[in-house]
Amino acid sequence: MAEYEPVLLANIHKADSHTLPVYQAGGGYAALKKVLAGMSPTDVVEVVKASNLRGRGGAGFPCGMKWSFLPKDHPGPIYMCVNADESEPATFNNRILMEQDPHQVIEGIIIGCYATRASTAYIYVRYEYPTAYKRLQAAIDECYAAGLLGKNIQGSPFSLDIFMHRGAAAYICGEETGLIESLEGKRAWPRIKPPFPAIEGAFRKPTVVNNIETMANVPHIINRGPDWFKSMGVPSTNPKDPGSYGPKLYCISGHVNKPGCYEMPLGVTCRELIERYGGGVWKGRKAKAAIPGGLSMGLLTAKELDTPLDFAGPGKVGCLGLGTAAVTVMDETVSMVDYLYNACRFFAHESCGQCTPCREGTSWSERILKRIKHGKGRLKDLEILLSISGSIGIMPGTTICGLAD
Repeated sequence: MAEYEPVLLANIHKADSHTLPVYQAGGGYAALKKVLAGMSPTDVVEVVKASNLRGRGGAGFPCGMKWSFLPKDHPGPIYMCVNADESEPATFNNRILMEQDPHQVIEGIIIGCYATRASTAYIYVRYEYPTAYKRLQAAIDECYAAGLLGKNIQGSPFSLDIFMHRGAAAYICGEETGLIESLEGKRAWPRIKPPFPAIEGAFRKPTVVNNIETMANVPHIINRGPDWFKSMGVPSTNPKDPGSYGPKLYCISGHVNKPGCYEMPLGVTCRELIERYGGGVWKGRKAKAAIPGGLSMGLLTAKELDTPLDFAGPGKVGCLGLGTAAVTVMDETVSMVDYLYNACRFFAHESCGQCTPCREGTSWSERILKRIKHGKGRLKDLEILLSISGSIGIMPGTTICGLAD
């Protein structure tokens, strides 16, 4: 791959990169000024649609299309909820953006609220991210002082308030309706859909839920145009697939020499990420497997490491998808039974308990795997595990959300 010039991480190595003066010195808030000076909300939605920006939180749903689902004739209020809960194990790309370049995120949020006619935005931040919370709040305060938030932003008719909300320290709060329930002060039990949040979300009003990294892309699309955005990544080969375009933040951790967060266009292979950016597998060992995008996405075997990490690639080899693009590498010494037990223990612990198949099924799986781990497994345990895994989740239609999948 040719040398890549970072976009989302361009500012993070500057001193005081989290402050308004540094962000503005690098051209920050130019996109917002462009929007307020001559673009209608519909214009903004169409530009984002044309870019084929897909959500970076896991599902990969087209951002512009999601914005267009909000009712055009609703009297308001309309809300935006920004999902900064980031509880997927080994995922930390959102944290980097929030701590090191919060104004990039906030500019994207303001533009998104303008496009969707939202008058209030809530940033739902993972409870375990105190620095990110403080940096975002400080950046919001700077924006109010500079006239970039509040009434009649930059002399325009557009007004917006942004509020911070600390999460409930639960994985389930990352599910968009669980997040909304928690935001409202209730237990984070995901809602039955429909109605979807675009019709009935926060406080039973139309709501759009977007991820932190997704919003960080928006100012760059406005400034440079959708064609620039689509010049990076992997084009679609299927008319029903919107492609995998633009920059992406990849986390890499586990058994590598240089764990960290790296930016590159969508579509880098897992092998290149490990060898070129992660410094190779540690201690001179070989890779046994890798998680391509967070614990919930499944596994790539050593033979599948040339899989491109775009929205379509991992699914072609049996994974659920790209997920959060958080790659965890396991070397040849790892016991896959131990891995599976630890993964199942996490999901059993984080099940909200609302749906019986998930609550009981994940717990049963954990107990069975613990028995196998201690050498007391039975052949029929494998049949039971397969039966459980095929019977719980959204796909078989037995749960409200996808945690059990």
